[in-house]
Amino acid sequence: MEIYLVRHTETICEKGICYGQADMDIKEPYLDVFEEIKAQLPTDAIVYSSPLMRCKKMAEFISNESTFDKRLMEMNFGNWELQPWNDISQEEIQSWMDNFVTVSVPNGESFEDLHERVGEFYSELLHKKEAKVIIICHAGSIRSILSHYHKTNLIDAFSLYSIKYGEVIKLSF
Repeated sequence: MEIYLVRHTETICEKGICYGQADMDIKEPYLDVFEEIKAQLPTDAIVYSSPLMRCKKMAEFISNESTFDKRLMEMNFGNWELQPWNDISQEEIQSWMDNFVTVSVPNGESFEDLHERVGEFYSELLHKKEAKVIIICHAGSIRSILSHYHKTNLIDAFSLYSIKYGEVIKLSF
């Protein structure tokens, strides 16, 4: 089995804004970048994607038969969604930063919550034993899958796995 993890391309969101499950569009022009990404992927793979627009556009470009799964969505930042990071209470941010793995964002998720829902998807996928799979999603979701794959601690996910916009990561089983 081969799994190709693909992060969406750059969004139109201004730098310094907190966004996770907010449905942000991607920067144009993007078709040339999509072509470059598609060239790195097998043509006979099954495509799964987060339903958020920034992933959905690429999935539909790569395949007419993509499956969209909410479990692949980015972390839910709750009250912080679309807020400038600098405007969020320093006390709230510090509490979360001190233990982002288990502390939930107000009315949102912790990284552990994201990891659990992404892990459910990942486990189901491994049981299907499809030959080649493309997963188009977000940095947080990809870090979660990589933590499952490499059996690493969640606390290390951000230091171990830096994922660029449009990056393709191949996992082999």
